Amino acid sequence: MPLQPFAVKVEKSGPHAGIATLSLDAGARPVVVLDELLVRRLQATLSTLPRAINGLVLASASERAFVAGADLKAIMALSDTQLHRYLAFASEVYGMLCWLPYPTAAAINGAALGGGLELAMHCDALIAAPAAKPYAVGLPEAGLGICPGWGGTSLLAARIDPSEAITRTATGKPFMFDEAVSAKLFDAVASDQASLLTTCRDWIAHRATQGRVYRDGAPLRHAGRTTVAGKVIAGYDSVRANVLTTPPGAAVAACVDAAVTKGWQACLQLEQANLVRLRSTPAAKEAIEAFFAKSKK
Repeated sequence: MPLQPFAVKVEKSGPHAGIATLSLDAGARPVVVLDELLVRRLQATLSTLPRAINGLVLASASERAFVAGADLKAIMALSDTQLHRYLAFASEVYGMLCWLPYPTAAAINGAALGGGLELAMHCDALIAAPAAKPYAVGLPEAGLGICPGWGGTSLLAARIDPSEAITRTATGKPFMFDEAVSAKLFDAVASDQASLLTTCRDWIAHRATQGRVYRDGAPLRHAGRTTVAGKVIAGYDSVRANVLTTPPGAAVAACVDAAVTKGWQACLQLEQANLVRLRSTPAAKEAIEAFFAKSKK
């Protein structure tokens, strides 16, 4: 049975003409969760985007979350070899966003956690809106004894104060919405949910007036970019001693260092190696089992 691509709508007229919106849907789940099927559907959708578009909004059809993280049970069921392959495959699909020749923006309407935030940060802009209930945005992996696997250590450090980004990633402490706004994680904030997509399209239309987007296959904003590398190094040095005290923290620190000194791909490879390694440690197994038990209640 062929994969069902996600819905894509292209604005036909007005100031947003030519801007497409790709809406991730949850399928049979209550919220959008990252798993191999979602990644394959995303690949199929990005591969068949209309050629004549001027920008892309990556949105979620779920009312409760943008993407509520990865399917941890599925990840834990994979062998090391299978997990390496899955992580690498998803990286390639996420990376397709980094070759699109026009501006991209992620519409954050609710929780964006772990791999969901990493997916969003592959877009040029993060644009959010408040929701009826406060929601979390961040990289909680270290709280489960593991580390991000799709570039989060580098991506978050390039978007906000690096010392705070590294500390939060190393401890697995996400932001709540208001904290994320204060940290200037978002490039724009819509006044409400109803205006979120319009705010994203406005941002894209304005960015398009500034000329062609330079692409090299890596996100525009990651810790290895020369425009932020010096700031990231300073932030890293200021918190290094504190974050090295736990295995996930040490892994995060090493990945940030790799991002700055060796580049985007080196950071990805080290993240994924660390994720595969750490998930088999007693501390991670205990934390993940506790997470599963809590989620059943």
